[in-house]
Amino acid sequence: MNETAKTHGLDGTLVGPDWPPLTFDEIRDLLEHFPVAGELMAIASASPRPFSAASVVETRLGRVFVKRHARSVRDAEGLMEEHRFMDHLRANGAGVPRVLATSSGNTAIEIRDWTYEVHAIPEGVDLYEDAISWTPFRSVDHARATGEMLARLHVAAASYKAAARKPRPLVSSFTIFASNDPARMLEQYLAARTQLDQDLSTRRECKEALALLAPFHNELKPLLPFLPALWTHNDLHASNLFWSDASLQSRATSVIDFGLSDRTNAIYDLAQAIERSIVEWLVLMRDPEGGEAVPVHLEHLWALLAGYERIRPLTHAEAAALAPMVALGHAEFALTEAHYFLAALHSTEKARVATRDYLVKHAQWFRGPGKQKLIDPLRRWVETREHQVVRA
Repeated sequence: MNETAKTHGLDGTLVGPDWPPLTFDEIRDLLEHFPVAGELMAIASASPRPFSAASVVETRLGRVFVKRHARSVRDAEGLMEEHRFMDHLRANGAGVPRVLATSSGNTAIEIRDWTYEVHAIPEGVDLYEDAISWTPFRSVDHARATGEMLARLHVAAASYKAAARKPRPLVSSFTIFASNDPARMLEQYLAARTQLDQDLSTRRECKEALALLAPFHNELKPLLPFLPALWTHNDLHASNLFWSDASLQSRATSVIDFGLSDRTNAIYDLAQAIERSIVEWLVLMRDPEGGEAVPVHLEHLWALLAGYERIRPLTHAEAAALAPMVALGHAEFALTEAHYFLAALHSTEKARVATRDYLVKHAQWFRGPGKQKLIDPLRRWVETREHQVVRA
């Protein structure tokens, strides 16, 4: 294991990796199964993302991206759920990298305790390569371009009819608050994930979060029938995009990392993009009592929404659902992270970060400072947007 390797920690600092970095010999042997990738020459870089091990590598045929998962997190079928969605998006004009296949035609391969995938390098520049979630865009133009790209994904995904994914760690589903009875659906969610179900702290913090988020669910509930099911990315932020160049005016060219994708709806996905990029949550992580000081980049929010609606205008119900969805959307991602920490890493300490510092503290922020800073501005935006539609 490379002792100098670092990954993004839960508080935004660089820490030692949970998974051993990829080695030259390991990648060389793997690529023998992927003749289209070419013979390995060198490892160009190692990804700082924490949930797997990944590298860009040089081969005799060019560069490819190699990613290794623990089989307890992603088996081959789990990866191919993502790959089938990506293939559909590419076939319908979306900027998504090609997933390479083995000589037998499989796009994922299991070797001992690991599962591997190999991707072509997408078009564009990895401009936010070292950025983490919850860091802002560098410019208003980047926010607008992100909205446009997300809308294009949704247009391309509209004809994809696969069923929702099976319960797995690190999948951002939307089931609990998609129901008229979140408490009952939460029980079903936990029952399908044994490690969460048996963790008393998770249950206690889920109960607290349900109470905090109940007003937002009441606001969303009458709008749920007007949010059609759609396969979505669920993790769109600047570092999951490639860009046309390094300028502040660059456009998004490609989308990467479909690990959290699932069948949800367009407003859930849009809310995830807002949550990842508009609120600097790391400020709250470092000072849990400093909610008033958490920056919210409204200028980026309005640009992201304008870019999205330039490609895919929202219905009135979709626009009205966005404010409560932003408050609710983090819940199942927090739980799927906790599931990963308990089931794959066996770390109750990290699971508490997901359920206490993320699930509960963010819910408290939305009921407190976040209402004035983000939720109310989104509600006012719906009214302004209606007037713009009437004038148009």
